[in-house]
Amino acid sequence: MQSALRITTSNSAFSSSSQWERQNKTQTFLPIKQNPCFRRTIEPPNSLKTSFHFEFEEEKLKKELEPITPTLLPVAIRQSDGVSRYFWDGNDLKLVSIDQKPFCFDNFDDLVDGCRRFIKSCSLGFRNFLLPREINENYLEYVKWKFLHRVFSSALQVLATQAMFRAIGIGYARSLPSAAALNWVLKDGLGRLSRCIYTASLASAFDTNLKRVRFSTSVVFSLSIGVELMTPAFPQYFLLLASIANIAKQISLACYLATGTAVHRSFAVADNLGEVSAKAQIQQVCFDNLGLMLAAALNIMLKNNQRLQAGLPFVVYPIFTAIDLYGIYQSLNHVHLQTLTKDRLEIIMDTWIKLGYIPSPAEVSKKEGMNFFSCKGRLKWPIRIGSLNPRCQIPQISMMAMRSLSKDDFYFVCTEVSFHKFQRTETEGILLCLREGSSTSDIIMGLLQACYIRERLPCGTKKGEEILEGCDWFKVVDECKQCAKGDMKLVNEKMVELGWACKNILLTTDEQTRFSFVNS
Repeated sequence: MQSALRITTSNSAFSSSSQWERQNKTQTFLPIKQNPCFRRTIEPPNSLKTSFHFEFEEEKLKKELEPITPTLLPVAIRQSDGVSRYFWDGNDLKLVSIDQKPFCFDNFDDLVDGCRRFIKSCSLGFRNFLLPREINENYLEYVKWKFLHRVFSSALQVLATQAMFRAIGIGYARSLPSAAALNWVLKDGLGRLSRCIYTASLASAFDTNLKRVRFSTSVVFSLSIGVELMTPAFPQYFLLLASIANIAKQISLACYLATGTAVHRSFAVADNLGEVSAKAQIQQVCFDNLGLMLAAALNIMLKNNQRLQAGLPFVVYPIFTAIDLYGIYQSLNHVHLQTLTKDRLEIIMDTWIKLGYIPSPAEVSKKEGMNFFSCKGRLKWPIRIGSLNPRCQIPQISMMAMRSLSKDDFYFVCTEVSFHKFQRTETEGILLCLREGSSTSDIIMGLLQACYIRERLPCGTKKGEEILEGCDWFKVVDECKQCAKGDMKLVNEKMVELGWACKNILLTTDEQTRFSFVNS
């Protein structure tokens, strides 16, 4: 009964209110005096309210938003070509530049200013074409030296290819075309086979000794070009010379591809590795084309003198090679790797102990260098990660350290005596042995403890037993371990803040050797 009464009241209220609204739309909707329990049913539905006020509200909103005069909105957009700001002209929304003036050539000053801004715009476009948007501060220096390397390397490759074609032409009268084709097939096959063997033998070295391997293979690549330039002088040995040169080139190419990702990752400050890699390919194509143009220009200059043109490669080879290798060396010096190796971690720990701070990747890169010659012989107590070599003399301290191991120890530090074949001398050093299942923090703490021990040991000791005469070995080891434990948290935090990749430590094949604890 109550439900029926409510429906009737609602319908009558709806019809009467609709008639009343059609008669006078400007009047407000007045409530009707009745029982409070029915007061809600006489109000018009929400859909009716929306349709009733929609047109009026839309017209009111348009009048409020429509400015009387053109207005610059408080929103600016910074793009690669400058800064722009949103502008409302009364009808449309536009994006106008606020740091550039329109081109005007009324006088000479306007012409100079317009040319200057045009050159600036072109340089910005060229920069965005070659370089990523977000890069490290050392990336531009790297690209500058890479440009020098790629241009002269490409020019040398063009001259070497020209020399090889000349060698085939000289030997053509004494060889069949099929034999020449067979020579090329054998040359490429031997090169690819050598490339596979090389990459398999130096897999871990691409991570731990990236700069040294990269520069060494660049030297090999330059020598291979010199071998190719010799083919016209010895056409009868074309297959031998070309095969040797191609083997060296394939080895260099394998190293370039294996280390390229790590180099690009060091410049990807915003995790834009794909963009940095893509820009590197663009740079390589542009720089190689410039080298091709340089070689073509040299040949055009000497096209009327065949004797000078034939001797051109031997004249420019030492000059171009020196510039090429210098460019590679300087570009690698501007590559600051954030990954941790044993050598980089040792530099960090030594700096922390002696100077009390964690060096940045750029500082470590300068100290590390190319690492062509091992500095272990010049260091007091060089540190090595691995296992004891039973063929060498094992100090008594090492055996005592192994006896004192427990199931909770994931590494131990001892001394070792290493023999240098070339110097024919014995050197006392510190050995860090890692256990299976040891984590990254165990490696960092073990190396930090070893660095602390090196600072406390006396200089000039040649025998392991002589250490006990000057100090208590196990007391020193225990004190240094406590120091390492106390510094671990702060050291790890500082390394993460400076951008070091502390999740993994890159070790060589020998350094990855682990021992297992046997509970007897």
